[in-house]
Amino acid sequence: MTIRCRYFCFLAVVVSTTAQSAEILSIQVASDEGTYTMTSDVWFDATVEQIFEVYQDWDYATRFSSAIVEARDMEPDELGRAQFYIRNKGCVLFFCQSFERQGYIESELNTVLRAFANPETSDFYFSNESWRFAALNGGTVVTYDLSMRPKFWIPPGIGPYLIKRKLKNNGGRAVDRIEVIARAIGHE
Repeated sequence: MTIRCRYFCFLAVVVSTTAQSAEILSIQVASDEGTYTMTSDVWFDATVEQIFEVYQDWDYATRFSSAIVEARDMEPDELGRAQFYIRNKGCVLFFCQSFERQGYIESELNTVLRAFANPETSDFYFSNESWRFAALNGGTVVTYDLSMRPKFWIPPGIGPYLIKRKLKNNGGRAVDRIEVIARAIGHE
């Protein structure tokens, strides 16, 4: 089979299995004196193993999020913990910002991922994230929790509203892309 034929066969499998059924079940964003929290639940029509694979490989992040312009896995730190690097860029109305996070990851295979930004190498005083994965109705629910305090300015008062709106508007496209990537992993 030629490379071109393999590519088109792979593309046909992906396209035939991309009946976008990922669904944002809930999303809450709040702020308190410069600390932002977010919790969301998303259901994917893919297995826990497939979805976990997408989330655990930071290199995939630029493929599913338009806000992430650079992401990669890094060498483990001196304690042997997996490391990550992400550079985001985004605009909310006229306010545009580029920011970086670098830190370490803890994980339990197909169950939970936790990412902790290092304030010395990040644009955050702290940024702690967790993703919990659970099988549900033939698919996977991912529960995401974020607590962060950025070193950069976010417009007070309207900041949480604008962030929530941006996440909801762009989040739907991102979860659809995650599902497509996850399903392709199952057919590689």
